[in-house]
Amino acid sequence: MIQSQAPIRLDARQIKAASELLGRAFMKDLPPSFGITVRYSLRYGEVYTTPALDGVACWLTPGAASPSLSQLIRLSIHGAPLELGLMGLLRYTAVENYTGEIHKRTLPERHWYLWVIGVEPARQGQGIGAMLIQPVLARADAGGLPCYLETMNEANVPFYQKHGFKVVSEGEVPRRGLRVWAMLRDPPARSSALSMFNCWVKCSDTPRGCQAPPQNANWTDY
Repeated sequence: MIQSQAPIRLDARQIKAASELLGRAFMKDLPPSFGITVRYSLRYGEVYTTPALDGVACWLTPGAASPSLSQLIRLSIHGAPLELGLMGLLRYTAVENYTGEIHKRTLPERHWYLWVIGVEPARQGQGIGAMLIQPVLARADAGGLPCYLETMNEANVPFYQKHGFKVVSEGEVPRRGLRVWAMLRDPPARSSALSMFNCWVKCSDTPRGCQAPPQNANWTDY
């Protein structure tokens, strides 16, 4: 049961607490680089939490959904070496380079990017993660925009699938031993159009197959 109230926007004064929460949530998966992620997302995107700071969701907005290396450097040049250490910084850079290439290749159009989401370990499995992503999913659907994310934990894939995401890429960060699942969530109108198109392609050759749509059909209507 969710005891916290509806999601709220993270305040800049909560950056340290939010970064530490994400570090605990991802202790087994990623290096402690979340101070950079939270600071960047607050400046160039949107960060959601709960009144009790039970979880954090960092989103980048359409038009700014691909983290800029120059902006990352400006935000992290002073804090990153101390926060990560040299080896951690190199690992963080390798991961960002790899995921950045997949991101650009998979979705060059305007979209929302769920950069990271984490829930306090003691509160996981209580619906907080689902609650934190709902505000942006609703806005993306209203605007007809897709959402994109990467996860490095296969156990998280079913959670995202339950909320409409599909795996579009799976691979490994070179020389780092980290596996990455890239996932995409289409807005409802486009999902319906693609389903209709795929149905027509698969069965249009059968004697009693699907009827082809009119030549002047608008795919957003299907």
